[in-house]
Formats: sequence, C-alpha cells, structure tokens
Amino acid sequence: MTREAHRYDHLTSPEAEQAQCDGALLILPVGALEQHGDGLPLGTDSIRADHVAHRVAGELAGRCFVLPTVPYGVSPHHRTLPGTVSLPPTLFAELIAQIAGELAGSGWRRLLVVTGHGGNAAALGVAQQLLLSSHAELAFAWSPVTALATEANGQLPRAEVTGHSGESETAQVLAIDETLVRRDHLRPGATSLAELSPRALLSRTAKPSIAVTFDQYAPNGVLGDPTTATSEDGEAILDEVVAAVTAYARRMLAL
Repeated sequence: MTREAHRYDHLTSPEAEQAQCDGALLILPVGALEQHGDGLPLGTDSIRADHVAHRVAGELAGRCFVLPTVPYGVSPHHRTLPGTVSLPPTLFAELIAQIAGELAGSGWRRLLVVTGHGGNAAALGVAQQLLLSSHAELAFAWSPVTALATEANGQLPRAEVTGHSGESETAQVLAIDETLVRRDHLRPGATSLAELSPRALLSRTAKPSIAVTFDQYAPNGVLGDPTTATSEDGEAILDEVVAAVTAYARRMLAL
C-alpha cells in the first residue's frame, strides 16, 4: 500500500465516512519546529513522527489513516537558539484536544498520536485528561518515538550525556533521508556529566525534575555526539519503534 493511499487528507468525504464506519484507526503525527544543532533540520521531530506514522499505517493494510502532521510543538527550552517556534503548552493541549474532539464528534472512535518531540509529552497528558471529560468514548492514546527503541538505542555507541540532536535522532534522520543531514556541520555538544553546570546536571535527574534551556547544556544545543551516527543504526531504531507502535495499534483496533 502506497503512502498516499493511507493519507487522511487524500481521502474523499465518502471515503472518510466509509473508513470511519469500518472502525479504522487514525494516527496524528506531532513534532516541533526547533533547533537541532548545526546539522539536523528544524523539523527533525515532525519528520520522524510522520515517518513512523506512515509506516505503521502501511502495516495495517487499509485499517489505519494518517492525519496531516502538526509541525509545531512545546519548545520553550529551545527558544534561546535560532530557528525555534514554540507553542504555549496550554494552546498545544487545547489544539490536540480540539482536533480529537472534532473527530470524535463525527464518529471516529480511535486516535493515536505519535510525537517525535519529548517536550510535547506533558501537554499530551493534559489533552488526554481533557478528552476523558469531554469525549470519554474516544480511545485516545499517544506514543513517543525514540524511547520505544530500548534495544536498538542500547546498541548505539553513545556518549555519557546523550539525547537531543545526538546519536539516536541523527541516525534516524539519516535512515529516513540522508540528504536532510548536513554531515559537514555535525558537531558534538555536551558529552559528559563533568561538562555540565550544577543546574544542567540536576536536570539530568529523571525525578524530581527541573528544566533548563538547551544553551545551558552546550552552545549548539546538542546532547551527545551526532558524528558517530549511521543510517544502519537509524534503520534498527525505526524498525523497533514501528514494530512497537504497530503492535499497540492492532490492540486499539481490537477495542
């Protein structure tokens, strides 16, 4: 099945109505428009979410359709570096809840959001709670991308400090479309805990948590060493993510 065949915006109105009556699952990719160092595109998170969503839809043979990607996310922590456009978290949560509510109101019963940006997580949790109040009949779920690939990420040659624009994200974009990566401009960012300021170091503790702007990690806003990434690593990561999301999507379709 071609990518175009499972694009929601390529359906006609009668085709959308039929898919809804058939109990199809909708996937909404969401990302961000923010700095990703000097070598990755601003839309890295949207690109990865969109890629995963369409691959999952392809696995589900006409039982799943992909909505147009929301390209803006919650990125105030990247605002100090060029190129970033951030939405307030309340606006982002309301936007997702509004889209989901419109779909639920017209009869859709299953919606899975795939987010390529970790900064969207808290707002997606709020959207989920809003929808429980307004459209409890809607099966609404959301999923990250990179975090699902625990095995493949574990095989990467990663620095002590890793994450945003680092080894994993760079590898994924290389696997999706290597022409999007400016290899000559890839540079390491923060790679060791010893490099971090006290507040930046404290932010690396999962719970309790504190936030910092990414220029406080490194001047280029990068966590890790993207120069070590390969497209082969990216393919392994994306394969693991797609398998996990597809398995979950099948369970949603069985509801």
